Amino acid sequence: MKLMANDVDDLIGIITPPVDSIPSNPQDAIAGFIGLGIKIFMFTAGILMLLYLMWGALDWIISSGDKEKLTKAQQKIMNAVIGIIVLIFVLVVFRVLTVDILHIFEDEGFFQFTIPSIND
Repeated sequence: MKLMANDVDDLIGIITPPVDSIPSNPQDAIAGFIGLGIKIFMFTAGILMLLYLMWGALDWIISSGDKEKLTKAQQKIMNAVIGIIVLIFVLVVFRVLTVDILHIFEDEGFFQFTIPSIND
């Protein structure tokens, strides 16, 4: 028995891509790429800072009272905390600039970046 294309479609169904996931405008595609890059950067930076914080805590635990090791562990923890504070500060300033002042981002979807153009 020979299967025809319609038989296969009847067997497994027709798969259609979601309409909203394919931007029709190149500016929307670039904007989505920039927004995704910002999300990935912030996520990666946060994870790395938390790992550095845990590394400092582990060094503190295994320092066994050695002043030099303890000081290095405290410095790692302090640097990680400062990094987290700077990351949060940068995110807040970035949001204020792009949403409230420049109106590049929409308020509901913070990382849905829209590129301003002359024709708009």
